[in-house]
Amino acid sequence: MSKPLVAVVGRPNVGKSTFFNQMAGRRIAIVEDTPGVTRDRVYADCEWQNYKFTLIDTGGIDPNSDDPLLSQMRRQAEIAIETCDVILFFVDGKAGLTADDQDVADMLRKSRKPVMLVVNKVDNVKALDGVYEFYNLGIGDPIGISSVNLLNFGDLLEALCAHFPDPEEQGEEDGAIQIAVVGKPNVGKSSLVNRILGEDRVMVSDIAGTTRDAIDTRFTDADGQDYVIIDTAGIRRKRAIEYQSLERYSIVRALAAIDRCDVALVLIDATQGVTEQDSKIAGYVDEQGKAAVIVVNKWDAVEKDTGTMNEFVREIRENLKFMAYAPVVFISALTGQRVNKVLEAVRGAYAEATRRVTTGLLNDILADAQAALQPPATSGRRLKIYYATQQAVQPPTFVMFVNDQNLMHFSYERYLEGQFRKAFGFNGTPLKFILRERKKEE
Repeated sequence: MSKPLVAVVGRPNVGKSTFFNQMAGRRIAIVEDTPGVTRDRVYADCEWQNYKFTLIDTGGIDPNSDDPLLSQMRRQAEIAIETCDVILFFVDGKAGLTADDQDVADMLRKSRKPVMLVVNKVDNVKALDGVYEFYNLGIGDPIGISSVNLLNFGDLLEALCAHFPDPEEQGEEDGAIQIAVVGKPNVGKSSLVNRILGEDRVMVSDIAGTTRDAIDTRFTDADGQDYVIIDTAGIRRKRAIEYQSLERYSIVRALAAIDRCDVALVLIDATQGVTEQDSKIAGYVDEQGKAAVIVVNKWDAVEKDTGTMNEFVREIRENLKFMAYAPVVFISALTGQRVNKVLEAVRGAYAEATRRVTTGLLNDILADAQAALQPPATSGRRLKIYYATQQAVQPPTFVMFVNDQNLMHFSYERYLEGQFRKAFGFNGTPLKFILRERKKEE
């Protein structure tokens, strides 16, 4: 049985994201005094007294706005409501009951989901008297809390967990492949996520910078493989980002998404070619040791002849030499062209990143490689590699025991990597080498 989903909804600027961050125990949702900061749903796994659940933060619901972006925010909240098990309906205890609160309450009643009315910004015991006004919403007993100082959090969580099954009935989550979708702004990341999911789970807009938060969505493919796909904000050049701006926090979150993923989809705009920023983003993925798939989007918008694709691959290999291991997939998220190949490449890269090689076979290949090309010598001393063993996966990490690690030249290490790849594959994943010296030569 999967963990219950709890959606945090309400009109803008009632403190939903502050509550979400307190529950998550870290700054996941972007918090700023400007209404409408949280645009997309954000997910976090939470636990209280052995009860495990997933909390969904949403953008503020403005029921009567015709603004396109606010309308999309409202749709995102509606999707969260449709998919959740319990709704936490947040209102502002300081501002009092508003007409928009009434409209949101009417919308929630139609969902036929359990709704808990949470009166936020009740910062002291005296302010609890203002909670009774919200009985007029006709949506149940209000619970007054303060997301800032954690007042009455225990009462709220106890009431929330009453809606959940007994913790012993909650099964453990199966291992899922974590996919981070990264790239420059407006390269089609959200469109690709939506195409893979087959529904509008992430806001899509032609305005660069629409996705501010990294958004986790769990899904299962036709073969029963579980995934968590993470859509992220576009990563711009540092000098284009104002210090302490909202976008800066979004980019930190995009980089954090790379840190916690299993496979990164590095999106490149086919109409722009490989840019310097593409190289920097791919470089960060490589530095973190993540398996990767290079996805060339908007391929439908490129004029082609018989050699166009091969030429683009050559451009990628020339500009992203450090990521020669990554497969390249040409797609159109708009039309769906070859999008089915993306998950196929993800599965392959993940399998290679988690692959282990036996010590005996590894050393056979190492011996053959040294016989074919002798290790380098410096100042009359030659590098000796005694043996190697695989220490870890994700990325595959090899420890080589040598006489002097200073004698290992970068070019020879690359040669050994090439030999390992030739023998074992490891397509889609970087390899890591660790040198350890043996004091006594054998």
